[in-house]
Amino acid sequence: MKMITKLINADKLKPALLISLIGTFGILLVFFRIYKTGSPHFIFLIWNLILAGIPWILSTLLIIYPKLRKRISVLLLFGILWLLFIPNAFYILTDLFHLNYQNRAPVWYDLILIFSFAWAGILLGFSSLKDMELVLSERINMKCIPFILSGLLFLSAFGIYLGRFLRWNSWNIIDRPADLLFDIKERFENPLDHPGTWGMTILTGIMLNLIWWSFRIFNSKEKAELYK
Repeated sequence: MKMITKLINADKLKPALLISLIGTFGILLVFFRIYKTGSPHFIFLIWNLILAGIPWILSTLLIIYPKLRKRISVLLLFGILWLLFIPNAFYILTDLFHLNYQNRAPVWYDLILIFSFAWAGILLGFSSLKDMELVLSERINMKCIPFILSGLLFLSAFGIYLGRFLRWNSWNIIDRPADLLFDIKERFENPLDHPGTWGMTILTGIMLNLIWWSFRIFNSKEKAELYK
Protein backbone atom coordinates (compact mmCIF):
# COMPACT_ATOMS: atom_id res chain seq x y z
CA MET A 1 0.00 0.00 0.00
CA LYS A 2 2.87 2.36 0.83
CA MET A 3 4.41 1.65 -2.59
CA ILE A 4 1.13 2.59 -4.35
CA THR A 5 0.93 5.81 -2.32
CA LYS A 6 4.44 6.74 -3.36
CA LEU A 7 3.67 5.98 -7.00
CA ILE A 8 0.61 8.24 -6.83
CA ASN A 9 2.61 11.03 -5.20
CA ALA A 10 5.24 10.72 -7.91
CA ASP A 11 2.55 10.88 -10.65
CA LYS A 12 3.69 7.50 -11.91
CA LEU A 13 0.65 5.33 -11.23
CA LYS A 14 -1.42 6.36 -14.27
CA PRO A 15 1.46 5.86 -16.77
CA ALA A 16 2.24 2.52 -15.09
CA LEU A 17 -1.38 1.39 -15.44
CA LEU A 18 -1.48 2.46 -19.10
CA ILE A 19 1.74 0.61 -19.93
CA SER A 20 0.46 -2.43 -18.02
CA LEU A 21 -2.75 -2.32 -20.06
CA ILE A 22 -0.83 -2.21 -23.35
CA GLY A 23 1.48 -5.00 -22.21
CA THR A 24 -1.46 -7.13 -21.07
CA PHE A 25 -3.12 -6.59 -24.44
CA GLY A 26 0.01 -7.89 -26.17
CA ILE A 27 0.29 -10.90 -23.85
CA LEU A 28 -3.35 -11.84 -24.47
CA LEU A 29 -2.71 -11.64 -28.22
CA VAL A 30 0.26 -13.99 -27.81
CA PHE A 31 -1.75 -16.59 -25.92
CA PHE A 32 -4.71 -16.32 -28.27
CA ARG A 33 -2.29 -16.86 -31.17
CA ILE A 34 -0.88 -19.96 -29.44
CA TYR A 35 -4.43 -21.24 -28.89
CA LYS A 36 -5.43 -20.75 -32.55
CA THR A 37 -2.20 -21.86 -34.27
CA GLY A 38 -0.53 -24.17 -31.75
CA SER A 39 2.70 -22.25 -32.30
CA PRO A 40 4.50 -20.45 -29.41
CA HIS A 41 6.37 -18.37 -31.99
CA PHE A 42 6.04 -14.98 -30.27
CA ILE A 43 6.14 -16.01 -26.63
CA PHE A 44 9.69 -14.58 -26.41
CA LEU A 45 8.14 -11.12 -26.57
CA ILE A 46 6.91 -11.54 -23.00
CA TRP A 47 10.50 -12.05 -21.81
CA ASN A 48 11.63 -9.05 -23.87
CA LEU A 49 8.95 -6.93 -22.21
CA ILE A 50 10.12 -8.04 -18.77
CA LEU A 51 13.66 -6.95 -19.65
CA ALA A 52 12.27 -3.65 -20.96
CA GLY A 53 10.70 -3.05 -17.55
CA ILE A 54 13.97 -3.34 -15.61
CA PRO A 55 15.26 0.20 -16.32
CA TRP A 56 11.79 1.57 -15.51
CA ILE A 57 11.81 -0.23 -12.16
CA LEU A 58 15.30 1.10 -11.38
CA SER A 59 14.46 4.70 -12.24
CA THR A 60 11.11 4.49 -10.46
CA LEU A 61 12.82 3.38 -7.26
CA LEU A 62 15.12 6.41 -7.51
CA ILE A 63 12.10 8.69 -7.89
CA ILE A 64 9.85 7.33 -5.16
CA TYR A 65 12.70 6.86 -2.68
CA PRO A 66 14.69 10.13 -2.82
CA LYS A 67 17.10 8.87 -0.13
CA LEU A 68 18.56 6.48 -2.70
CA ARG A 69 19.62 9.44 -4.84
CA LYS A 70 21.57 10.99 -1.97
CA ARG A 71 23.94 8.03 -1.63
CA ILE A 72 26.56 8.23 -4.38
CA SER A 73 27.41 4.52 -4.25
CA VAL A 74 23.75 3.51 -4.66
CA LEU A 75 23.18 6.11 -7.37
CA LEU A 76 26.22 4.85 -9.31
CA LEU A 77 25.08 1.24 -9.00
CA PHE A 78 21.57 2.09 -10.19
CA GLY A 79 22.99 4.25 -12.98
CA ILE A 80 25.25 1.48 -14.30
CA LEU A 81 22.48 -1.11 -14.19
CA TRP A 82 20.14 1.35 -15.88
CA LEU A 83 22.64 1.96 -18.70
CA LEU A 84 23.05 -1.78 -19.23
CA PHE A 85 19.31 -2.44 -19.49
CA ILE A 86 17.84 0.68 -21.10
CA PRO A 87 18.48 -0.59 -24.68
CA ASN A 88 16.08 -3.46 -23.90
CA ALA A 89 13.21 -0.97 -23.67
CA PHE A 90 13.65 0.06 -27.31
CA TYR A 91 14.96 -3.28 -28.60
CA ILE A 92 11.45 -4.73 -28.98
CA LEU A 93 10.88 -2.38 -31.91
CA THR A 94 13.33 -4.51 -33.91
CA ASP A 95 11.20 -7.58 -33.25
CA LEU A 96 9.17 -6.31 -36.20
CA PHE A 97 11.89 -8.15 -38.17
CA HIS A 98 9.97 -11.32 -37.27
CA LEU A 99 6.94 -10.12 -39.20
CA ASN A 100 6.49 -12.12 -42.40
CA TYR A 101 3.80 -13.63 -44.57
CA GLN A 102 4.84 -17.24 -43.86
CA ASN A 103 3.52 -17.32 -40.28
CA ARG A 104 0.45 -19.33 -39.34
CA ALA A 105 -1.48 -16.24 -38.23
CA PRO A 106 -2.60 -13.34 -40.46
CA VAL A 107 0.18 -10.81 -40.95
CA TRP A 108 -2.06 -7.96 -39.72
CA TYR A 109 -2.60 -9.85 -36.45
CA ASP A 110 1.15 -10.34 -35.93
CA LEU A 111 1.77 -6.68 -36.74
CA ILE A 112 -0.63 -5.56 -34.00
CA LEU A 113 0.82 -8.16 -31.61
CA ILE A 114 4.45 -7.13 -32.09
CA PHE A 115 3.71 -3.42 -32.16
CA SER A 116 1.78 -3.60 -28.88
CA PHE A 117 4.91 -4.97 -27.20
CA ALA A 118 7.14 -2.48 -29.00
CA TRP A 119 4.96 0.44 -27.94
CA ALA A 120 4.89 -0.73 -24.33
CA GLY A 121 8.70 -0.97 -24.46
CA ILE A 122 9.07 2.52 -25.92
CA LEU A 123 6.79 3.98 -23.26
CA LEU A 124 8.76 2.18 -20.53
CA GLY A 125 12.00 3.52 -21.98
CA PHE A 126 10.85 7.11 -22.30
CA SER A 127 9.18 7.10 -18.89
CA SER A 128 12.44 5.83 -17.41
CA LEU A 129 14.46 8.41 -19.35
CA LYS A 130 12.23 11.14 -17.95
CA ASP A 131 12.96 9.85 -14.44
CA MET A 132 16.69 9.95 -15.10
CA GLU A 133 16.31 13.50 -16.37
CA LEU A 134 15.04 14.46 -12.91
CA VAL A 135 17.90 12.58 -11.24
CA LEU A 136 20.45 14.31 -13.47
CA SER A 137 18.89 17.73 -12.86
CA GLU A 138 19.83 17.45 -9.18
CA ARG A 139 23.53 17.19 -9.98
CA ILE A 140 24.15 18.59 -13.48
CA ASN A 141 23.60 21.95 -15.16
CA MET A 142 20.17 21.93 -16.82
CA LYS A 143 21.63 23.23 -20.09
CA CYS A 144 23.71 20.05 -20.45
CA ILE A 145 20.89 17.60 -19.81
CA PRO A 146 19.24 17.65 -23.30
CA PHE A 147 22.60 16.72 -24.84
CA ILE A 148 23.11 13.95 -22.30
CA LEU A 149 19.64 12.54 -22.95
CA SER A 150 20.22 12.57 -26.70
CA GLY A 151 23.55 10.84 -26.18
CA LEU A 152 21.89 8.18 -24.03
CA LEU A 153 19.44 7.45 -26.84
CA PHE A 154 22.32 6.99 -29.29
CA LEU A 155 24.01 4.69 -26.76
CA SER A 156 20.73 2.75 -26.57
CA ALA A 157 20.73 2.49 -30.36
CA PHE A 158 24.24 1.01 -30.25
CA GLY A 159 23.05 -1.43 -27.57
CA ILE A 160 20.14 -2.41 -29.81
CA TYR A 161 22.61 -3.23 -32.58
CA LEU A 162 24.72 -5.35 -30.22
CA GLY A 163 21.63 -7.27 -29.15
CA ARG A 164 19.92 -7.69 -32.50
CA PHE A 165 22.85 -8.50 -34.78
CA LEU A 166 25.66 -9.68 -32.48
CA ARG A 167 23.23 -11.37 -30.06
CA TRP A 168 24.74 -9.88 -26.92
CA ASN A 169 22.62 -9.53 -23.79
CA SER A 170 22.87 -7.01 -20.94
CA TRP A 171 24.15 -9.63 -18.49
CA ASN A 172 27.01 -10.67 -20.81
CA ILE A 173 29.01 -7.81 -19.30
CA ILE A 174 29.24 -10.14 -16.27
CA ASP A 175 29.62 -13.63 -17.75
CA ARG A 176 31.48 -12.76 -20.99
CA PRO A 177 32.95 -9.29 -20.52
CA ALA A 178 36.12 -9.86 -22.56
CA ASP A 179 34.28 -11.04 -25.69
CA LEU A 180 31.69 -8.27 -25.45
CA LEU A 181 34.29 -5.55 -24.95
CA PHE A 182 36.33 -6.94 -27.86
CA ASP A 183 33.36 -6.59 -30.24
CA ILE A 184 32.71 -3.04 -29.01
CA LYS A 185 36.40 -2.07 -29.21
CA GLU A 186 36.69 -3.49 -32.73
CA ARG A 187 33.84 -1.31 -33.98
CA PHE A 188 35.26 1.85 -32.47
CA GLU A 189 38.81 1.20 -33.63
CA ASN A 190 37.79 0.23 -37.18
CA PRO A 191 34.50 2.01 -37.87
CA LEU A 192 34.87 1.86 -41.65
CA ASP A 193 34.97 -1.95 -41.49
CA HIS A 194 31.53 -1.98 -39.86
CA PRO A 195 29.26 0.34 -41.86
CA GLY A 196 26.16 -1.63 -40.81
CA THR A 197 26.95 -1.06 -37.15
CA TRP A 198 27.17 2.69 -37.46
CA GLY A 199 24.46 3.01 -40.09
CA MET A 200 21.92 1.33 -37.83
CA THR A 201 23.20 3.03 -34.68
CA ILE A 202 23.02 6.53 -36.15
CA LEU A 203 19.66 6.12 -37.88
CA THR A 204 18.08 4.34 -34.91
CA GLY A 205 19.51 6.99 -32.57
CA ILE A 206 18.03 9.74 -34.73
CA MET A 207 14.65 7.99 -34.80
CA LEU A 208 14.60 7.54 -31.01
CA ASN A 209 15.54 11.18 -30.54
CA LEU A 210 12.81 12.33 -32.91
CA ILE A 211 10.19 10.29 -31.03
CA TRP A 212 11.49 11.42 -27.62
CA TRP A 213 11.58 15.12 -28.45
CA SER A 214 8.19 14.87 -30.17
CA PHE A 215 6.76 13.53 -26.91
CA ARG A 216 8.39 16.36 -24.99
CA ILE A 217 7.22 19.13 -27.32
CA PHE A 218 3.61 17.93 -27.52
CA ASN A 219 3.50 17.33 -23.77
CA SER A 220 4.78 20.83 -23.01
CA LYS A 221 2.25 22.37 -25.40
CA GLU A 222 -0.61 20.46 -23.76
CA LYS A 223 0.48 21.66 -20.32
CA ALA A 224 0.72 25.23 -21.55
CA GLU A 225 -2.82 25.02 -22.98
CA LEU A 226 -4.14 23.41 -19.82
CA TYR A 227 -2.82 26.12 -17.51
CA LYS A 228 -3.77 29.16 -19.63
